[in-house]
Amino acid sequence: MIMVRVMKRVMTWLDNLDWTILLVIAVLLGLAPFSPVPHLFEKVDMLLQGNLVKPMDIFDLFMHGTPALLVMLKAVRQFIIKA
Repeated sequence: MIMVRVMKRVMTWLDNLDWTILLVIAVLLGLAPFSPVPHLFEKVDMLLQGNLVKPMDIFDLFMHGTPALLVMLKAVRQFIIKA
């Protein structure tokens, strides 16, 4: 019962996030640093190769990937589930 209430609050919070702010944050963090290779692409590549073992690399993947994950969850909730 408690978990259901928590999930409802999280989904309400996600629904109330502004698209513009969320997209700007996702693009900036997803592409930072802009050269030579964005961290998100580098860490996903490391994950696919099985080289993502250092705690700092795992944290980087989490930090740079969370906004993109939130964009995907918000899009699924808004355009697929509520369509």
